[in-house]
Amino acid sequence: MAEVELRPGSLESRRPLSPHLQIYRPTLTMMMSIAHRITGAALYVGTLLLAWFLIAASTDASAFATVAYFLNSLVGKLVLFAFTWALFHHFLGGIRHLIWDAGYGFAYPQREWLAQATLIGGGVLTAAVWIAAFLFH
Repeated sequence: MAEVELRPGSLESRRPLSPHLQIYRPTLTMMMSIAHRITGAALYVGTLLLAWFLIAASTDASAFATVAYFLNSLVGKLVLFAFTWALFHHFLGGIRHLIWDAGYGFAYPQREWLAQATLIGGGVLTAAVWIAAFLFH
């Protein structure tokens, strides 16, 4: 049987290590990709919030009053604002990935434009929805 020598000078100890996040310089595209994953997970929590609202609305007035009290509080409004931003950011990130799946937008300037559009567009759409909600409430 062959023996494997794992001393400091052996072949295995001289192999290059795989690069990781400490090697790469963070770029906007990388951060938007990470944010896309985080907002996808946050949308699960938001769906639970929506289910809580719908279940309370279908049961009785006291359950709905509890949900309404929470959603009208400062914390509730912050959660709804974050959910709205996560929804739009994830939606626009999905469009960005759809463009990439079609084979477009991989060159340097287009890649950055798509990342900036995702970031700015999510904020603009969230602000537009909340402004409209306050104006027409």
